[in-house]
Amino acid sequence: MAKKEFQAESKKLMDMMINSIYTNKEIFLRELISNASDAIDKLYYKSLTDTSVGMNKGDFRILLTRDKDDRTLTISDNGIGMTKEELESNLGTIAHSGSLDFKKENKDENIDIIGQFGVGFYSAFMVADKVTVISKAYGSDEAWQWESSGADGYELNPTEKETAGTDIILHIKPSTDTDNYENFLDEYGIVAIVKKYSDYVRYPIQMEREKSRQKPEPDPKPDDYKPEWETYTELETLNSMVPIWKKQKSEVTDEEYASFYKDKFNDYSDPARVIVSRTEGTANYNALLFVPSHRPYDFYTKDYEKGLALYASGVLIMEKCGDLLPDYFSFVKGIVDSQDLSLNISREMLQKDNQLKLIHNALEKKIKNELHAMLANDREKYEEFWKEFGRQIKFGAYSDYGMHAELLRDLLLFWSAKEQKMVTLQEYVDKMPAEQKYIYFAAGDSTDRLAKLPAAELVMDKGYDVLLLTEDVDEFCLQIMRTYPRKDAEGKDGTVEFKNVNSGDLGLETEDEKKAAEDATAENKPLFDAMKDALDGKVKEVKVSTRLKDHPVCLSSDGPLSIEMEKVLSKQPGSEGVKSDKVLELNINHPVFAVLKAAQEAGDTDKVKKYSDLLYAQAQLIEGLPVDDPAAYAEAVCSLMK
Repeated sequence: MAKKEFQAESKKLMDMMINSIYTNKEIFLRELISNASDAIDKLYYKSLTDTSVGMNKGDFRILLTRDKDDRTLTISDNGIGMTKEELESNLGTIAHSGSLDFKKENKDENIDIIGQFGVGFYSAFMVADKVTVISKAYGSDEAWQWESSGADGYELNPTEKETAGTDIILHIKPSTDTDNYENFLDEYGIVAIVKKYSDYVRYPIQMEREKSRQKPEPDPKPDDYKPEWETYTELETLNSMVPIWKKQKSEVTDEEYASFYKDKFNDYSDPARVIVSRTEGTANYNALLFVPSHRPYDFYTKDYEKGLALYASGVLIMEKCGDLLPDYFSFVKGIVDSQDLSLNISREMLQKDNQLKLIHNALEKKIKNELHAMLANDREKYEEFWKEFGRQIKFGAYSDYGMHAELLRDLLLFWSAKEQKMVTLQEYVDKMPAEQKYIYFAAGDSTDRLAKLPAAELVMDKGYDVLLLTEDVDEFCLQIMRTYPRKDAEGKDGTVEFKNVNSGDLGLETEDEKKAAEDATAENKPLFDAMKDALDGKVKEVKVSTRLKDHPVCLSSDGPLSIEMEKVLSKQPGSEGVKSDKVLELNINHPVFAVLKAAQEAGDTDKVKKYSDLLYAQAQLIEGLPVDDPAAYAEAVCSLMK
């Protein structure tokens, strides 16, 4: 029969199929196997209403046959097959989908056909220079052969075939300097592609595989007998067929989940949490998620790539779909399988639509609830999880201007100075005395040092707890939240603010104490002005402290930027000029103040300056700040020891 042209702008469209739509050549096998699965589906669905078909689900299979000598790879199915007219319609018209037609004609919601676009078949031309299709439609006495070498067109001729179904014979291209096509004829290469993309196609994908076995031992066995081995072939099913995530949770053991996780995601440890989620309605999907027990070595680097493995009807579409997870849950591993996703024409990418958002939001809520359940029911395991991934959750609460803080706040843990253990914000609030006005915290690099801060000691002397924050994101996290829910004395809903112990007003002083400090500051204004001048812009103010008992001096901050936040930001590129407004507070009841006062009254400006520098340096050290001039500080201390 004479060659026929494709019924579309063939050359242009075929070139696009081969060179533009697909980014990965190995995807051709996924597409052809999916087409074979659809063809079987059509006959299987027919068998459910037509007993004359005489086939059960267990009778169907997809067969792969390779011939390295002839350089052919054949994909065979015993599905519905195609008539001459269907071959011309489905293969002679690029971008016509017989599967999509079937889907439209049969509105049964249980019908799950993979194909949508009618272009998957043409991915074969990425690896084959000629494609032969032999097909016999169910119920027909005729078989037809469709053959094409590319965009120039195709030939359609009658042929012989015993049973219904379709054989697709790919004549694999010779390898070049840039493309190695031998992998598509190699036994292990084919197995790897099937396992990667089509492991959960619901019909067995079979192939003859070479194996070896020991030959039977002779009887009697000679004394010098050595075992002999022989090679044989055996038909082997390559795919798992039934995905573990589609099984009921009661049907799968913890060990099976752990084994699947470790094998699928290359981890050596059992997961900390297994999350099974199934939803029908506005968003139809199955999800199997895992919370790892330890963070990957590259988790906090730019090389780490978040995402869940995405399947469409059991066929792998993307190994890591980042759009399914928020950044603060980027540690979660797992799989999402849905038949309702809007894919691009190659089925390699998602179209960002409402369905994707629905799945994202549902998974976000599910993960949060599961983590909260772990916190409530298995505190030890949660604290182990927190050591690994707590920082990421705190980043999530802080990022996007605190947009997700309300969602994440009840997952947060901080060290309690009073309890000497990790506590939640709710646990802190539950133990607050009725008169306590704020949730107090101190931020720095060490819980031991923070607990000894003069202001922290003052708060704790009042019987109040202090949260000790030791990670650079901690204070930013609390500051962006600003408040936390708390019921008032009458049981009405209210909030309580977070308060850094180094902030100016701790809400601990009585009005009389505040008035006395203000009067003392006014009384010593000449001295404090001289100290401020001596420090040359290092502090915004010098004043009498209401928080110091035994220490002579401390630093507090005035404004939203704390001293600890300054330390964190100063390490960031381009933030070298960021400074907090520091206030130097003095204990007027300490002997050092009397010496300082005497120097000022004697008009000894040099001594006032030296003492001011010394006291400021001491305050820096208490706060964990580097001293501006360590050599000058050491010299000044030594001069006092003479």
